[in-house]
Amino acid sequence: MLKRLVSTALVALVVLALLPAGGDAQAPGPIKIGVIQPLSGPVAASGNYVRMGAEIARDWINARGGVNGRRVELVIEDNKSDPKEAASAAEKLIVRDKVPAIMGAWGSSMTLAAMPKLEEYGVPMVVETSSAASVTKRGNPWVFRISPPSEMEALGLEQYVEKLGVKKADFLAVNTDWGRGSITAFGDMLRKKGVQVGAAEFMEQAATDMNAQLTKIKQTGGDTLFLTTAVEQITLVLKQGQEQRLARKIITTGGSSSPTQLIKQAGAAAEGSYHIVFFMPWFPEAMPDGRLARAFVDEWTKRGNPFEGLTEGFRGHDGVATIVEAVRLAGRDEPKAIQEALWKVSFTGVNGPIKFEKDGPAGKESGQSKPSIFIVQVRDGKVALPDFLKK
Repeated sequence: MLKRLVSTALVALVVLALLPAGGDAQAPGPIKIGVIQPLSGPVAASGNYVRMGAEIARDWINARGGVNGRRVELVIEDNKSDPKEAASAAEKLIVRDKVPAIMGAWGSSMTLAAMPKLEEYGVPMVVETSSAASVTKRGNPWVFRISPPSEMEALGLEQYVEKLGVKKADFLAVNTDWGRGSITAFGDMLRKKGVQVGAAEFMEQAATDMNAQLTKIKQTGGDTLFLTTAVEQITLVLKQGQEQRLARKIITTGGSSSPTQLIKQAGAAAEGSYHIVFFMPWFPEAMPDGRLARAFVDEWTKRGNPFEGLTEGFRGHDGVATIVEAVRLAGRDEPKAIQEALWKVSFTGVNGPIKFEKDGPAGKESGQSKPSIFIVQVRDGKVALPDFLKK
């Protein structure tokens, strides 16, 4: 009997010795952040650049010891440039992967499709790219956008309309919430400035032949073409416009033009074009935090990422950094706590200051930050500041 008691006691001691310190307490796992981007499909280049920027943010944060002593892990889903896939990706991340927050989903139509899932499950999302006004106007308290809506972008350009010499403007945009919203926002701003607004043409996201739309635009007698789509289609429009001898000042909107890529792929067809951007990797010292901007460009280059992706990649960095700052302020990685903490976020990202203000219907407001907005020009085969901005 005594031998049996001694044997039982020894077994118990061995079991206790194998348990982690503190009894059944376990070391906390990583903080998961969901990422939804178009990693395949028509706008895959942009989505992958955002992913690369998100990975830099993750690695920098982990190198500094993580957040609240825990490592950050990205759980990445491909929305395949498709709104239905974006909604499915959001549900997978929330239900299967148990992420407490998401960054996504690049295009406005994809973000809008994912938004009902956020409200259904009560999980916040930081929107890093989408420009449609409805993203924040629809009324979803789980949405926090760090990119400018088209209205804000148009206001950023308003001060330069006279200097750009815009008298009569036409529009060519991708047939999505982003493209349609951009035409409305910029059209309204231009009319208020006394500019005549001409044709408004659309192209499907996967379209490669825009000659019919350009032929109609050529006949309006306008002097400026506002172009809203991803860089792949911008390249095609520039080339096809050159072939048609379209004499227009071209201004791209949405910050997804990647002027460096246009110089490489469109060549002389890109000469003279203007581009609204939200990060100037060619002039990092001119950004609100020049040291951070330079460090981001250097890290991006060191990793062998294509330079032309920087105008999209910074979005991924700032989106992840925003969620991490909210987790730090909340002190825990729970969806509701992160949502509440996002209203308290105030720091400077690669784009500039990030701080949310309420936007949308009372009681269901989304968060909207006021990003930095810039304009650059392709001149002599390089990206340059327009003459009126050189000072």
